[in-house]
Amino acid sequence: MAEGSESALAGLSTQQISQIQTAFNCDPKNQLSLNLGTRNEPLDLCLSRQVVEKTNHVFNHKVNEVKPMTNQKSSGRCWIFALLNCVRQKFVQNMNLDEMEFSQQYLFFWDKIERSYFFLNNYVELAKKNEDPDGRLMMYLLSNPMNDGGQWEMLVSLVEKYGLIPKSVWPDSTSAIRSRRMNAILNNKHRECAMVLRKMVKDGASDEEIELMKNKMMAEVYRIVAICLGTPPSTFTWEYYDKSKNYKKIEGLTPLKFYNDYIKPVFTIRDKVCIVNDPRNEYNKLYTVEYLGNFANGPKVVYLNQPIEVLKYLAAASLRDNEAVWFGCDVGKHFEGKLGVLDLEIHNYDLVFGISLLGLDKAQRLVYGESLMTHAMTFTGLSYQDTGDQSGEKSGVEQKSEGEEKPVTLKPVTTTKWRVENSWGDDKGDKGYLVMTDNWFSEYVYEVVVDKKYVPAELLAILKQEPVVLPAWDPMGALACVHCGETP
Repeated sequence: MAEGSESALAGLSTQQISQIQTAFNCDPKNQLSLNLGTRNEPLDLCLSRQVVEKTNHVFNHKVNEVKPMTNQKSSGRCWIFALLNCVRQKFVQNMNLDEMEFSQQYLFFWDKIERSYFFLNNYVELAKKNEDPDGRLMMYLLSNPMNDGGQWEMLVSLVEKYGLIPKSVWPDSTSAIRSRRMNAILNNKHRECAMVLRKMVKDGASDEEIELMKNKMMAEVYRIVAICLGTPPSTFTWEYYDKSKNYKKIEGLTPLKFYNDYIKPVFTIRDKVCIVNDPRNEYNKLYTVEYLGNFANGPKVVYLNQPIEVLKYLAAASLRDNEAVWFGCDVGKHFEGKLGVLDLEIHNYDLVFGISLLGLDKAQRLVYGESLMTHAMTFTGLSYQDTGDQSGEKSGVEQKSEGEEKPVTLKPVTTTKWRVENSWGDDKGDKGYLVMTDNWFSEYVYEVVVDKKYVPAELLAILKQEPVVLPAWDPMGALACVHCGETP
């Protein structure tokens, strides 16, 4: 065969390439798109002016929102910020405050400590099961063991064990707002720990010897985290001004006392229920993800799987009763960051590229790696059309009598858009708030957390099921494995 002949070359034939190039060059729209596309970012090029003009940050219902707008900066602490934004929304009303921020670093610190011990125990368990370090499971767990992300049940464990503190008592350190370097050090140490513990198991070390080694390793982990973040206060005095600018002072507090005495009466974290929409799997079932958590021998991270309409209904019920809603989503999809818009039509890819980015449905996106939970935020408002009588002091919410424990009921509504409190500062969107269309909610919101009083009894009963176990790398656990501090 002659050198350089076409048959000797791999890949596309010259005839195929010629046909593709001719088709591209024959369409004048492609030439216009090329001229603009080579000088602009693709998202700017596709931005739909028509959608921008009809979008606004006005809603027919909002909860009592709280200042200041928070900023997680270059860290993956969104799940912590979203929780504390929900907590303060109820707390400020009870304490008669104008503004409030809880210490996100406080939960961040204890998550690093507890999660390290959680993984050390996993390394021993997997070594006893003869899991190879180059097998899929161990490679996944060691890819980024000390990432910043987390899931709802992990927050419940942290708050119930360690409590909460005001940010004025323990503000962020440099490694809290830029966590990559600290995490790199911790990841290095964890991979070494996994190797050492596996070798000890293979060499027949006793449980007592392994426990002593884990204690030594945890001392090293604590040293790293404490040097980077500081050491959290065990007791503190909280000084603040109320709405009327009156000076207040509460002494003799511990973080757990602060939560139990001042926060739990208005926000009991154990009373919240995590509802997910995972169309790959059967609805009305309970699910968990293998090796997902942050507490050794702690509760499983469980998900109650429901159709997306149920998530919308429960989120609307909570918001209309003046309770913000923690939720997880894939924030980078169909998102215009500067304007703070989450809308399936905000970018017109068909006009510019002749394609759609919605060729896969929600289940297919999860299966083929196109989507997963990447960010947690807080719903603080919505627009809706009532399908029934709009009378009632709480926009259709059936109010309870004093001391009554029956669930809250809500007349059905048709939701049209949602207001979102983010944690990326106040320089984008509506002073940091985003607007989400109802269609975007359907496609890219994966979980919401609401108080159990809004959840029907038949759904609460599902929580008693033995959960179906999904593999460690399943996208339903992805929120615990992402770094969401950089704006897409």
